[in-house]
Amino acid sequence: ELTEPRARVFAEYRESLFDLSDEMKFEMVGTAGWNTHMNDYRRNALNAIRDNPDRAAEWAEYEAGTNYMNDAFEGRGDDPYFVNSDEYDAITKKGLEPYDRLFNDELGTGGWTIINKAHYANIEKGLDKYSMEGKRILITYGAGHKYWFLEQMRKRDDIKLLDVAPFLDAAGGLAFKEGASE
Repeated sequence: ELTEPRARVFAEYRESLFDLSDEMKFEMVGTAGWNTHMNDYRRNALNAIRDNPDRAAEWAEYEAGTNYMNDAFEGRGDDPYFVNSDEYDAITKKGLEPYDRLFNDELGTGGWTIINKAHYANIEKGLDKYSMEGKRILITYGAGHKYWFLEQMRKRDDIKLLDVAPFLDAAGGLAFKEGASE
């Protein structure tokens, strides 16, 4: 049952994970460190920054990072092979760097590094719970968070990160690889 309204918009939950959890009997554990209050606070803080003429240069730098990502993702942002690539992660990290550097502390719990630390602390609890048991763990978040989480997970010696491409191939993702669209 999806009780969080924001989670209801994600097709991967509604159309895949819930059906698979019935079939494969795996445990789903919520790990998001995000809530509506944080979202509202962040939105209001960003609007105040945007509307402050003394912060125009910072806002322009933030927008340049966002535009860089949007341009780099153009036509490829829905390709799961691209989204799960090192190139995607490098673009995302570079594009979000101004946002993180300029606004992280000011956005409180909604700051980029701050929220990623909160998310990852919850993820790490799950990783620790199953450490050294040979379990397969799927972590689902917005793709922008992926590079941050991977940087943390690569510091661990008790997990093996798997390439997603074989799973995409098995699920019929080959159409993306060959340039077809559905």
